[in-house]
Amino acid sequence: MAMHAKVATFKSLATAIKIATRPGGPSMTERAQAVPRMVKAVRSGEYKGTSVGRLLLMLGAAGYLVSPVDLLPEGVLGALGLADDAVVGSWLAAQLVTETEEFLAWERSTGRGSGHGAAVPGEVVDDARDGGPEFRG
Repeated sequence: MAMHAKVATFKSLATAIKIATRPGGPSMTERAQAVPRMVKAVRSGEYKGTSVGRLLLMLGAAGYLVSPVDLLPEGVLGALGLADDAVVGSWLAAQLVTETEEFLAWERSTGRGSGHGAAVPGEVVDDARDGGPEFRG
């Protein structure tokens, strides 16, 4: 892999970390729970923010990281053998954060989602008779 591509991968990882750790953003648990919903929405054609091909690349990267078969084996090449795993892992982490960020924003904008932070239709009115608010939905 060219040095430029490695630098770009690590830059995208740095951006993903910045996005993932910003205050008020989705937690890693929320992001992990969104992945199956995202896959389902992409497969059904509801969500156009990513493609089945991109999801398959991400699945392939995860498989590569857990597979005992390695393109550049650590046992033979030492630290150099870890470089391919680091690049693939960085790319995968950056993609997961970016894709889930966009998907969760899409869910919020369309009213879909798991109900976290979703507004409930209705109105709260102040009923002067008892001094407390009243909900009408």
